[in-house]
Amino acid sequence: MNRRLARIRTVQALYQIEMTEVSPAEAMASVLEEDEEDYRNNPFFESLVKGTTTHLEEIDRLIQGALEHWTLSRISRVDRAILRMAVYEMKYENDIPVNVSINEAIDLAKGFTGEEEPGKFANGVLSNIAKMLES
Repeated sequence: MNRRLARIRTVQALYQIEMTEVSPAEAMASVLEEDEEDYRNNPFFESLVKGTTTHLEEIDRLIQGALEHWTLSRISRVDRAILRMAVYEMKYENDIPVNVSINEAIDLAKGFTGEEEPGKFANGVLSNIAKMLES
């Protein structure tokens, strides 16, 4: 499983966890397609899903602190999942440059909605978080 696909599946799993309150393991198994069964134990995929859910409160505080005139609850569930995953990457996946995490999140936001605006929103929020993490 390449990292792009792992990120897509992570967003799907995080969305499912929020919607149905299933465990991370159940969500991970659910989002994998038949031909992806070999990826069930993919370390990057597991790290993103489990790490994001483990650090969710801290991640949500960072996101909320980066929002201007918004609350976390106003953000769509898909965009929230993308932001959460990206913040986890930025803070805890030290082998991934911050700008890569931000660019991947922008691409995912555009890809899931087919529109430019969610990508711009993700860029703004994640750029604010990157500045907070630097200081």
